[in-house]
Amino acid sequence: MALVPYEETRGMGLQKFHQPLATFSFANHTIQIRQDWRQLGVAAVVWDAAVVLSTYLEMGAVELRGCSAVELGAGTGLVGIVAALLVLGGHNIFVCMWC
Repeated sequence: MALVPYEETRGMGLQKFHQPLATFSFANHTIQIRQDWRQLGVAAVVWDAAVVLSTYLEMGAVELRGCSAVELGAGTGLVGIVAALLVLGGHNIFVCMWC
């Protein structure tokens, strides 16, 4: 488990992690992800790195069609969801242990 010391009332940047719902638009879909920092910790929020990597994939910087991919990252699975939406238009298998 990662250690992220901070005070919840300080700093504007971390407040978004305490919102119960994060909404994104990728691959012509709206993706809503429940977040629960207090119950599940750092793995239960959408981190900026996931949004950046999802944007990178959506830009076509990496050719995903015809490829198999396994997302072994931690967190809410946003990157895996976006990759699944981008590859073969729905003929994908995406498994998330937290879903």
